[in-house]
Amino acid sequence: MLTDYQRKILRILYNYKGGRRRFPTIHELTVKTGKHKPDVMVALDALVAAEYIHWEDRSDTANIVILEGWEREGERPKVDHTPPSGNIDYWTQY
Repeated sequence: MLTDYQRKILRILYNYKGGRRRFPTIHELTVKTGKHKPDVMVALDALVAAEYIHWEDRSDTANIVILEGWEREGERPKVDHTPPSGNIDYWTQY
């Protein structure tokens, strides 16, 4: 399961590549996330370890290959969905 920050980095990489046809630089990632370079590098390393991205030549972010653009379905926390219990008696009974 990805942390919020790792998920944010993954989505930035995916959307940036789709919109600008290139990957953001490390500096652009620091600007977009508000974190420092070591934090960005740790998140990218975690994405490599979890096999969401492939990054052999770590000298430049242009060498990143996205393997999965979204978090895996089985890893998401399950939220119990309860239907809203609206009381419309106020409006229907006089």
